[in-house]
Amino acid sequence: MPQLMILIGSTRPGRLALPIGEWVADRARAHGAFDVEIADLAEIGLPLMDEPDHPRMRQYTKPHTRAWSERVDAADAFVFVSPEYNYGIAAPLKNAIDYLHDEWKHKAVGFVSYGGVSAGTRAVQMTKQIISALSMVPVYDAVNIPFVFQFLDDESRVQANDAMEDAATQMFDALLEWDTALRPMREQQAQLAT
Repeated sequence: MPQLMILIGSTRPGRLALPIGEWVADRARAHGAFDVEIADLAEIGLPLMDEPDHPRMRQYTKPHTRAWSERVDAADAFVFVSPEYNYGIAAPLKNAIDYLHDEWKHKAVGFVSYGGVSAGTRAVQMTKQIISALSMVPVYDAVNIPFVFQFLDDESRVQANDAMEDAATQMFDALLEWDTALRPMREQQAQLAT
């Protein structure tokens, strides 16, 4: 069964990415096609890039980088859960992506974005440019949550509507299809690396 990492892309106190990410993880488990892991950047605590060598070299000097590399390497596909900050990607998410290189290669990414009227979609568009440079495949299907507070209860749990539920299912279906298509490329890459 493919390993799906739900990456919580905000570290701000009071962030909504965590409860939204937990909803996404529950939906992914209910979908049934993936082993699901939540990777919360607030818990992982990556400092601003502090490795001396380019990530492509994989000559990591810090324990936090080696641990992050192992987690990302083990994942087959991703869902990035993130807000939009000033029309762009959240800095912790960009930092986490930039720490690594080949670990991301030939893997599919779905997006769950949230915010006001734009639902975080401008940040998603920026992130797609970044991950494409790493040979990742952004899936078309996504969950975009506009005016996010209307979908949270008093305990900040997500109360999804039918459109969000359907979008999540379509995103997971697309991630599974792309994982199947990309897996031979990852296997070939692994053989070349040995």
